[in-house]
Amino acid sequence: MITVADIMAFMETLAPNCLKMDWDNVGLNCGSKQAPVRRILVALDPFEHVCREAVDCKADLLVTHHPLIFRPWPMVTDDAAITRGLMNLVRHGISHFCAHTNLDCAEGGVNDVLAATLGLKQVTTVPNDAHRMLRCGEVEEQELSAFLAFVKNTLHCDGLRYCSGGKKVHKVAVGGGGCSGGLFDAICAGCDTFVTSDVKYNEFWDAYEQGLNLIDAGHFHTENPVVTVLAEKIAKQFPEIEVIISKTHADCMKFY
Repeated sequence: MITVADIMAFMETLAPNCLKMDWDNVGLNCGSKQAPVRRILVALDPFEHVCREAVDCKADLLVTHHPLIFRPWPMVTDDAAITRGLMNLVRHGISHFCAHTNLDCAEGGVNDVLAATLGLKQVTTVPNDAHRMLRCGEVEEQELSAFLAFVKNTLHCDGLRYCSGGKKVHKVAVGGGGCSGGLFDAICAGCDTFVTSDVKYNEFWDAYEQGLNLIDAGHFHTENPVVTVLAEKIAKQFPEIEVIISKTHADCMKFY
């Protein structure tokens, strides 16, 4: 019988807890390590609708990238969506496990998958990146407009925010989710283009003034590719378990 502890042990090989940032909350957020697992739901986020989906599909374990419990909650009631989701999981005996910043920087994790999805070749970790999050690699030299269209279509984005550094695209850095703070690391690595998300106003100006093409493809869309890869790895390791990718998780941010 496969248990939550067995899944956790396998996840440790993919994204060791020692790689997480100090402020992060990874691992088992709720449930029991001894609970049997026959069906797993995999999603990027453990929002309330995903927790409902876990109940509806009769999952025993919900595996996500983002934590269910990120900041301390003073009470667990049905007044907030996050705690309603938590209560729903507990009520139905469903455990929740997440691999967050440890999966971001792990080999084969979020940013390696993002680099592969965008077709980067000769991929390496960006030097001097303190958390070893960012990856860089090369694509065939092309106009920025062509690369923007490729990124939008490949990541299934509704739209992109970007600024042009006045260069063609060839050496590209990627950092899924909130990695925009690595902008100068990308520049120092000799990259002409940086694909990330959650970019602040001043960071666009920094990129513009430094001659870096900066593309904000959205938090969800830069991290979501890892969900399919993660589900495939779990299913391969545990063929007797049914592994389902969430059909309800999506980006709530839209372009008008």
